[in-house]
Amino acid sequence: MSTTKVQVKPVPVRERRKLDRRWAGLGLLLAAAIYAPFQLVPFHVFQLTMVLVYAVALLGLNLLVGHAGQISLGHGAFFAVGAYAAAILMDRWALPYPLTLPLAAAVAFVLGLALGVPAMRLRGLYLALVTLAIAIFLVPLLKRFEELTGGSMGLTLVKPAPPAWSGLAEDQWLYFLTLAVTVVAFLLAASLLRSRVGRALHAVRDNETAAEVMGVRLSFYKTLAFAWSAMFAGAAGCVYTWVIGFVSPDSFTVNLSITLLAGLVVGGLGSLSGPVLGGLFVMFVPSISQDVNDAAPGVIFGLLIIAVMYVAPTGLAGLAGRLIKKIPRKE
Repeated sequence: MSTTKVQVKPVPVRERRKLDRRWAGLGLLLAAAIYAPFQLVPFHVFQLTMVLVYAVALLGLNLLVGHAGQISLGHGAFFAVGAYAAAILMDRWALPYPLTLPLAAAVAFVLGLALGVPAMRLRGLYLALVTLAIAIFLVPLLKRFEELTGGSMGLTLVKPAPPAWSGLAEDQWLYFLTLAVTVVAFLLAASLLRSRVGRALHAVRDNETAAEVMGVRLSFYKTLAFAWSAMFAGAAGCVYTWVIGFVSPDSFTVNLSITLLAGLVVGGLGSLSGPVLGGLFVMFVPSISQDVNDAAPGVIFGLLIIAVMYVAPTGLAGLAGRLIKKIPRKE
């Protein structure tokens, strides 16, 4: 009886070094993220926490826009759905806050799936208008059901308290909760993009006609991308509720959806680091614009976007990649 030997092709040295550098960089980044809250004042810890919240939301938007090639101006609506789902579960049904995360993500996923079915029959400006309409009618809808959502006054909640064994302050505990959700979300997105599904999304983005010829079901993957995008936004909205301890319809206006899309474009479409850089942009640039000019912060905000796009047309992630490539390395 003969046996067949399976030969494993060795990984090229250059590729192995590149992979090692990537893992080393991720390890250093995670170590810095764990170390940061012990060195910063509570307000700065809160700011970093919000950067992570926005990064998770932008991760979902990146799946839809950057990897599936669709457009959405209503991402803030799904962010609000997750936030209100968590708030209602905690306030009306006294559900423990850890259980609100999967439920809020599931609610946003189902809603994204339901809205994605008719929306995915459209493309371009027509799809943008439909998603924009979702963001527009959400605010008056939340105000209408006052008994459930608190109306214009919103809902005030008790923030998750750190357990006694942790020895952490409230801001540090919320930060680490958010960091854990962020790490899981990015691992899930990276795994998804490396799978067959990710290749199908990229095929749809690059050329829909060629993708359809190769057997990719366009409507199925477009709708699924819409639902996944909503799921990540819902999870981010849930964590937002934990961190802020308050939800109000006025916190989820159309401006939020537009700011999220601008943050993703500035951070870098189609890259895993783009949502993190976009989260930094969404968190800090509006406040910087307000400090520069109290009368017209929107003008400063717009000029900053134009300046970044002029310097880095492919986003900050693309700019960082080009600068890293220019660094000489020893072979």
